[in-house]
Amino acid sequence: GDGDGDGDGGGGGGGGVLDLSRQYLDSLSADGIGEERRRDTRRLYLNSNRLSRLPPAVCLFSNLRLLDVSNNGLTVLCEELSRLAELRTLVAKNNRLDEASLPKGFGSLRLEVLNLSGNRFQEIPLQCTKLRRLRSLSLGGNRLKSIPAEIENLTSLELLYLGGNFITAIPPELANLPYLSYLVLCDNRIQGVPPQLTRLHSLRSLSLHNNLLTYLPREILSLVHLQELSLRGNPLVVRFVKEMTYDPPSLLELAGRTVKSRNVPYSPSDLPSHLFHYLDLASKCPNPKCAGVYFDSCVRHIKFVDFCGKYRLPLMHYLCSPECTSPCSSNPQSDAESEDESSVPADRLQRVLLG
Repeated sequence: GDGDGDGDGGGGGGGGVLDLSRQYLDSLSADGIGEERRRDTRRLYLNSNRLSRLPPAVCLFSNLRLLDVSNNGLTVLCEELSRLAELRTLVAKNNRLDEASLPKGFGSLRLEVLNLSGNRFQEIPLQCTKLRRLRSLSLGGNRLKSIPAEIENLTSLELLYLGGNFITAIPPELANLPYLSYLVLCDNRIQGVPPQLTRLHSLRSLSLHNNLLTYLPREILSLVHLQELSLRGNPLVVRFVKEMTYDPPSLLELAGRTVKSRNVPYSPSDLPSHLFHYLDLASKCPNPKCAGVYFDSCVRHIKFVDFCGKYRLPLMHYLCSPECTSPCSSNPQSDAESEDESSVPADRLQRVLLG
C-alpha cells in the first residue's frame, strides 16, 4: 500500500498527505502512484525507512510543501530536490548527511523550515546561508565547531537550534537577525557572549546551559523581551568573582590615557598616523565616577547584578585600573550587597549555576 492513515484513498485526500514511513523502503518508485495523486501530494513522509540516497522520484511530486526523510541512513540528497519549487519544510534529521551531501542548487530552494539535526555536519553548509526565507534552522547534535559569519544573511530567521555541537564562539554577526526569538546554543563549548547580542531585540529565549561561560556582558540587561535564560552547567560564578587579571599598561598606553583624560588637543598634523589612529581607539571606563580611559590594558572585573529579580549574574566590566571599582547594578538599593561575594546569599548563587 502507498500509505496508511489519512493520506490514502479518496484521490489523495486528507490535505494531500502521502505517508510512506516505516515501510522498509530502500528506494522509491512513483510508478504505482497516479499523476493526479503526485500532483495533489503536499506532504510526503518517507521517514524511518532504509534510504541511503534521497530517491530522484521525489521530484515527481511537483507541488510538495513538506518532505520528511528523517531516520534513514541518508548520505546524499539528490540534485532533483532543487526542482521542488513549492517545498517549504525539509526535515532530514538523524541521518548521515555532511557538507558533501547537499545538491548544488540547494540554496535556491524557498525553504522556511530546515531540520538537519542529528547528522554529521562539521560546518554549517554555505548553501544553507542562502536560504533567505528560512524562519527555522535546526542543526543540533552535529559536529559543528563554529558558526559562519554568513549566518547574518538569514534575515527571516526566528529560531536557530545549534545545541549539542562543539561550537566555541558566538559570532557577532548573529546579532544582525532582527526576528530571532529563540536561540539554542546549549551543550557546546562556548566561552563568552559577544555584547552585540543585545541587538537581538526580538529574543525571548536564550539557551546557554552546559557551556564554558564564566561571565556575561553587562549589556545583556537590555534584552527586554527575554523570558528564558538558561545557564545551568556553566562555571559562571564563584572562582571568577575574586580573580582579576591585570597587565600593567605600556608607556604608550599611559601617554595615550593622559592625552585623552586631560583633553590635550591634537590633530593629524601633530602625530604619525598610527598614533593618531591609536588615540581614536580609547574606551571610556564604565565607572561613572572615573573619568579614565583605557586602550589595551584593563582590569577584568566581575560584578553581580540583579536580573529580573530572579538571578544574580556575573557581568563583565573592563575597568581602567585595579583601584577603580565600578558600582554596577540594575537596582541601586542592592549596591551594598553587590560589593563582595560573601554578602551574596548562597541560594542566589546556586540559581545562576543551576537555573
